[in-house]
Amino acid sequence: MNDLLSFLEAHYERTKSDDIGARLGSLSLLPDGSPADPAFITDWSTAIETAKAVLVNSDLNLKRST
Repeated sequence: MNDLLSFLEAHYERTKSDDIGARLGSLSLLPDGSPADPAFITDWSTAIETAKAVLVNSDLNLKRST
């Protein structure tokens, strides 16, 4: 998880993307250790389970534009 946060923080610093900034805000931890956006726990768990079940196409397929 720390790698993901580091990646997003670096990307945000380069781009100042509002979307990335919003995501980082929802990932912020409250004093009790829970994320600022409680839905994140469910979203993250679902993404991990989907990836573990190999339901994600991780092939990089590039198409030429015509």
